[in-house]
Amino acid sequence: MSTTGLAVFIPTFIAVSLTPGMCMTLSMSLGMTIGVRRTFWMMYGELLGVGLVAGASVIGVAAVMLQYPALFLLLKYLGGLYLCYLGVQLCFSMGKLALATDSGMQVASTPGALALQGFVTAIANPKGWAFFIALLPPFIDRQQPLAAQLALLLGLILLIEFFCLILYAGGGHTLNRLLQRRNNLRLLNRIAGTLMFGVGIWLAFG
Repeated sequence: MSTTGLAVFIPTFIAVSLTPGMCMTLSMSLGMTIGVRRTFWMMYGELLGVGLVAGASVIGVAAVMLQYPALFLLLKYLGGLYLCYLGVQLCFSMGKLALATDSGMQVASTPGALALQGFVTAIANPKGWAFFIALLPPFIDRQQPLAAQLALLLGLILLIEFFCLILYAGGGHTLNRLLQRRNNLRLLNRIAGTLMFGVGIWLAFG
Protein backbone atom coordinates (compact mmCIF):
# COMPACT_ATOMS: atom_id res chain seq x y z
CA MET A 1 0.00 0.00 0.00
CA SER A 2 1.47 3.35 -1.04
CA THR A 3 2.08 6.36 1.17
CA THR A 4 -0.49 8.27 -0.87
CA GLY A 5 -3.01 5.52 -0.24
CA LEU A 6 -2.41 5.71 3.50
CA ALA A 7 -2.74 9.50 3.43
CA VAL A 8 -6.20 9.07 1.93
CA PHE A 9 -7.32 6.03 3.91
CA ILE A 10 -6.52 7.31 7.42
CA PRO A 11 -8.60 10.54 7.38
CA THR A 12 -11.36 8.73 5.48
CA PHE A 13 -11.71 6.02 8.10
CA ILE A 14 -11.39 8.50 10.98
CA ALA A 15 -14.35 10.44 9.56
CA VAL A 16 -16.34 7.23 9.10
CA SER A 17 -15.59 5.95 12.62
CA LEU A 18 -16.50 9.25 14.26
CA THR A 19 -19.89 9.21 12.56
CA PRO A 20 -22.53 7.98 15.02
CA GLY A 21 -23.46 4.38 14.35
CA MET A 22 -24.63 1.31 16.19
CA CYS A 23 -21.31 0.50 17.86
CA MET A 24 -20.56 4.08 18.84
CA THR A 25 -24.05 4.59 20.24
CA LEU A 26 -23.73 1.35 22.20
CA SER A 27 -20.37 2.50 23.57
CA MET A 28 -21.87 5.80 24.71
CA SER A 29 -24.84 4.04 26.32
CA LEU A 30 -22.59 1.67 28.26
CA GLY A 31 -20.25 4.52 29.19
CA MET A 32 -23.24 6.17 30.87
CA THR A 33 -24.21 3.19 32.96
CA ILE A 34 -21.14 1.05 33.66
CA GLY A 35 -18.28 3.49 33.04
CA VAL A 36 -15.48 3.64 30.51
CA ARG A 37 -13.27 1.01 32.12
CA ARG A 38 -15.89 -1.74 32.05
CA THR A 39 -17.07 -0.68 28.60
CA PHE A 40 -13.63 -1.79 27.37
CA TRP A 41 -14.96 -5.38 27.44
CA MET A 42 -17.64 -4.45 24.91
CA MET A 43 -14.99 -2.67 22.86
CA TYR A 44 -12.79 -5.79 22.74
CA GLY A 45 -15.67 -7.81 21.32
CA GLU A 46 -16.59 -5.06 18.89
CA LEU A 47 -13.01 -4.75 17.66
CA LEU A 48 -12.81 -8.50 17.12
CA GLY A 49 -16.01 -8.32 15.07
CA VAL A 50 -14.82 -5.32 13.05
CA GLY A 51 -11.51 -7.03 12.35
CA LEU A 52 -13.34 -10.16 11.18
CA VAL A 53 -15.67 -8.17 8.93
CA ALA A 54 -12.85 -6.09 7.44
CA GLY A 55 -10.61 -9.10 6.84
CA ALA A 56 -13.41 -11.14 5.29
CA SER A 57 -14.34 -8.21 3.06
CA VAL A 58 -10.83 -8.01 1.65
CA ILE A 59 -10.58 -11.72 0.90
CA GLY A 60 -14.06 -11.86 -0.61
CA VAL A 61 -16.05 -13.84 1.97
CA ALA A 62 -18.41 -10.93 2.52
CA ALA A 63 -19.33 -10.83 -1.17
CA VAL A 64 -20.63 -14.39 -0.88
CA MET A 65 -22.48 -13.70 2.36
CA LEU A 66 -24.23 -10.65 0.94
CA GLN A 67 -25.63 -12.84 -1.84
CA TYR A 68 -27.36 -14.90 0.84
CA PRO A 69 -28.85 -12.33 3.24
CA ALA A 70 -30.64 -15.11 5.13
CA LEU A 71 -27.29 -15.85 6.78
CA PHE A 72 -27.56 -12.49 8.51
CA LEU A 73 -31.19 -12.62 9.55
CA LEU A 74 -31.02 -14.91 12.58
CA LEU A 75 -28.01 -13.13 14.06
CA LYS A 76 -29.48 -9.71 13.26
CA TYR A 77 -32.83 -10.43 14.85
CA LEU A 78 -31.50 -12.18 17.93
CA GLY A 79 -28.84 -9.55 18.53
CA GLY A 80 -31.26 -6.69 17.93
CA LEU A 81 -33.96 -8.15 20.16
CA TYR A 82 -31.44 -8.75 22.92
CA LEU A 83 -30.33 -5.12 22.82
CA CYS A 84 -33.97 -4.01 22.85
CA TYR A 85 -34.52 -6.19 25.93
CA LEU A 86 -31.55 -4.59 27.68
CA GLY A 87 -32.81 -1.15 26.68
CA VAL A 88 -36.23 -1.79 28.19
CA GLN A 89 -34.61 -3.02 31.40
CA LEU A 90 -32.51 0.14 31.57
CA CYS A 91 -35.54 2.36 31.04
CA PHE A 92 -37.14 0.79 34.12
CA SER A 93 -33.84 0.91 36.09
CA MET A 94 -33.64 -2.88 36.03
CA GLY A 95 -31.02 -5.38 34.94
CA LYS A 96 -27.28 -5.69 35.23
CA LEU A 97 -26.44 -2.54 33.25
CA ALA A 98 -28.69 -0.16 35.15
CA LEU A 99 -27.59 2.24 37.83
CA ALA A 100 -29.38 1.34 41.06
CA THR A 101 -31.46 4.37 41.96
CA ASP A 102 -31.66 3.45 45.63
CA SER A 103 -27.94 3.35 46.33
CA GLY A 104 -26.25 4.65 43.18
CA MET A 105 -24.23 1.42 42.95
CA GLN A 106 -23.86 -0.46 39.72
CA VAL A 107 -24.76 -4.14 39.44
CA ALA A 108 -21.97 -6.18 37.90
CA SER A 109 -22.23 -7.43 34.32
CA THR A 110 -19.89 -10.16 33.13
CA PRO A 111 -17.00 -9.27 30.80
CA GLY A 112 -17.94 -12.16 28.52
CA ALA A 113 -21.50 -10.89 28.06
CA LEU A 114 -20.27 -7.38 27.28
CA ALA A 115 -17.69 -8.69 24.78
CA LEU A 116 -20.32 -10.85 23.08
CA GLN A 117 -22.65 -7.87 22.90
CA GLY A 118 -20.00 -5.83 21.09
CA PHE A 119 -19.05 -8.72 18.78
CA VAL A 120 -22.63 -9.44 17.70
CA THR A 121 -23.32 -5.75 17.11
CA ALA A 122 -20.26 -5.49 14.85
CA ILE A 123 -20.75 -8.59 12.72
CA ALA A 124 -24.56 -8.58 12.42
CA ASN A 125 -24.73 -5.31 10.51
CA PRO A 126 -24.93 -5.93 6.73
CA LYS A 127 -24.23 -2.24 6.11
CA GLY A 128 -20.88 -2.71 7.83
CA TRP A 129 -20.02 -5.56 5.50
CA ALA A 130 -21.11 -3.58 2.46
CA PHE A 131 -19.11 -0.55 3.62
CA PHE A 132 -15.87 -2.51 3.99
CA ILE A 133 -16.40 -4.20 0.63
CA ALA A 134 -16.67 -0.78 -0.97
CA LEU A 135 -13.93 0.93 1.04
CA LEU A 136 -11.07 -1.54 1.40
CA PRO A 137 -10.44 -3.15 -2.03
CA PRO A 138 -9.40 0.12 -3.73
CA PHE A 139 -6.59 0.47 -1.18
CA ILE A 140 -5.20 -3.01 -1.92
CA ASP A 141 -2.34 -3.19 -4.41
CA ARG A 142 -2.67 -6.53 -6.21
CA GLN A 143 0.99 -6.36 -7.19
CA GLN A 144 2.11 -6.54 -3.56
CA PRO A 145 1.71 -9.32 -0.96
CA LEU A 146 -1.84 -9.30 0.39
CA ALA A 147 -0.98 -10.42 3.93
CA ALA A 148 1.23 -7.42 4.75
CA GLN A 149 -1.27 -4.93 3.33
CA LEU A 150 -4.17 -6.56 5.14
CA ALA A 151 -2.26 -6.51 8.42
CA LEU A 152 -1.50 -2.81 8.00
CA LEU A 153 -5.08 -1.90 7.12
CA LEU A 154 -6.55 -3.97 9.96
CA GLY A 155 -4.11 -2.43 12.42
CA LEU A 156 -5.11 1.08 11.38
CA ILE A 157 -8.83 0.23 11.39
CA LEU A 158 -8.74 -1.27 14.87
CA LEU A 159 -6.63 1.54 16.30
CA ILE A 160 -8.89 4.27 14.91
CA GLU A 161 -12.04 2.39 15.91
CA PHE A 162 -10.74 1.85 19.43
CA PHE A 163 -10.03 5.54 20.05
CA CYS A 164 -13.43 6.54 18.64
CA LEU A 165 -15.15 4.02 20.94
CA ILE A 166 -13.28 5.52 23.88
CA LEU A 167 -14.40 9.02 22.88
CA TYR A 168 -18.04 7.96 22.80
CA ALA A 169 -17.81 6.02 26.05
CA GLY A 170 -16.10 8.99 27.66
CA GLY A 171 -18.89 11.27 26.47
CA GLY A 172 -21.44 8.96 28.02
CA HIS A 173 -19.52 8.83 31.28
CA THR A 174 -19.35 12.63 31.40
CA LEU A 175 -23.11 12.80 30.95
CA ASN A 176 -23.43 10.25 33.75
CA ARG A 177 -21.51 12.47 36.17
CA LEU A 178 -23.50 15.56 35.21
CA LEU A 179 -26.79 13.79 35.79
CA GLN A 180 -25.63 12.15 39.02
CA ARG A 181 -24.95 15.59 40.45
CA ARG A 182 -28.64 16.31 40.01
CA ASN A 183 -29.70 12.93 41.41
CA ASN A 184 -31.25 12.04 38.08
CA LEU A 185 -30.21 8.37 37.93
CA ARG A 186 -33.62 7.31 36.65
CA LEU A 187 -33.33 9.82 33.82
CA LEU A 188 -29.82 8.54 33.08
CA ASN A 189 -31.10 4.96 32.88
CA ARG A 190 -33.88 6.06 30.55
CA ILE A 191 -31.51 7.92 28.24
CA ALA A 192 -29.10 4.97 28.10
CA GLY A 193 -31.99 2.52 27.71
CA THR A 194 -33.54 4.52 24.88
CA LEU A 195 -30.20 4.65 23.07
CA MET A 196 -29.68 0.91 23.49
CA PHE A 197 -33.24 0.13 22.42
CA GLY A 198 -32.69 2.28 19.33
CA VAL A 199 -29.49 0.38 18.53
CA GLY A 200 -31.44 -2.88 18.83
CA ILE A 201 -34.14 -1.71 16.43
CA TRP A 202 -31.47 -0.38 14.09
CA LEU A 203 -29.60 -3.68 14.17
CA ALA A 204 -32.62 -5.93 13.74
CA PHE A 205 -34.63 -3.98 11.19
CA GLY A 206 -32.25 -1.42 9.69
